[in-house]
Amino acid sequence: MSEPDRSRTRLALGALALGGFGVGATEFVAMGVLPQIAQDLLPQLWATSPEDAIARAGVVITAYALGVVLGAATIAAATAKLPRRSLVIAFAVAFTVGSILSAMAPTFELVVIARFLAGLPHGAYFGIASLIAADLMGPGKRGQGVALVMSGLTIANVVGVPAITVVGQQFGWRASYYIVAAVFALATAAIALTVPRQPGNPRATIRAELSAFRQPQVWLALAVGSVGLGGFFAVYSYVAPMVTEVAGLGQGWVSLALVCIGSGMTVGNLVGGRLADSGALRAITVLLPVIAAWLVLLWAVAEQPFLLFACLFGFGAVTSALVPSIQTRLMDVAGRAQTLAAALNHAALNVGNALGAALGGAVIAAQFGYLAPAWVGVGLAVLGLLVALVSRALERRGNPADG
Repeated sequence: MSEPDRSRTRLALGALALGGFGVGATEFVAMGVLPQIAQDLLPQLWATSPEDAIARAGVVITAYALGVVLGAATIAAATAKLPRRSLVIAFAVAFTVGSILSAMAPTFELVVIARFLAGLPHGAYFGIASLIAADLMGPGKRGQGVALVMSGLTIANVVGVPAITVVGQQFGWRASYYIVAAVFALATAAIALTVPRQPGNPRATIRAELSAFRQPQVWLALAVGSVGLGGFFAVYSYVAPMVTEVAGLGQGWVSLALVCIGSGMTVGNLVGGRLADSGALRAITVLLPVIAAWLVLLWAVAEQPFLLFACLFGFGAVTSALVPSIQTRLMDVAGRAQTLAAALNHAALNVGNALGAALGGAVIAAQFGYLAPAWVGVGLAVLGLLVALVSRALERRGNPADG
């Protein structure tokens, strides 16, 4: 590949990653300003029980996740034959509009609806963007291509979400979503200017794409992603009260906690791309026990601020390292339904988001404390490992994949 071609490829990948940055911001910014959302939109409940108000405000996170789950399969399957560049531009525009609606919605119920709508293009965006990146990277580098697109999401957790959280804490949580909308508007322009035209799959049909659901290994891979990563979202969704109520720090320290998680996610994502290329299922079975052990460590040290932040960095790293392997695994076992498989990874992750946020909120509302979500995460990681071992056993009995 000539230097001009490499430069164009880098610009295109950067534009797609910028869109991923926006997606990371819109998905995770609620975690940092959840107390502000609860106080503003649920004032009566907040006055009587801040814990219950924060737990209920977690529905905002769950609604976005459910939008991702519904949109990933339906949008990806319905649009598989359309030009990929046009699709990612359309998805970036939809994110812009959804973020503006989230900022403008006047009531808690309307914010929940707006977040659901904003989540619809999430899985399809990453799915199509991953296919474009894999094509640009060339054979043998699919995992790294996926990781490059996902790097925007992880970098958002290093600088974007913490910075936007500070703005939301100072000027109101609605300002956070206006900033997110501006990021998506910029990403729309960057994608339009730099990403080369790529045709869709002219032979794709909704029926062919949905054929992936007839593969038991696809369901098992989805279950691993949904359950195995649910613990990440159980903890991340309630990291703000963990910092302020458990570690006893001021509100300003929440942003540093988010930086620690995001920095770990960035490192873990890059390592995870290489692990995926060396054997996706093998990487999954190694990483899930590490995630469970790390959550136990997090629970043990959370009252010590320095150790808490160090643990949050490692927590972000080990969980993010798992994502490219799940993405690659789905693409390996989905057969012809590559577009749907690429999108389903994010449906799985956001089932985990919805599950983790709901279970984490439930144990907090049940008065088990702000550290109880860590134990929820341990259980979910162990359950995800059991599913992965079932997948490996079936594969060894004659269901071929990458191992």
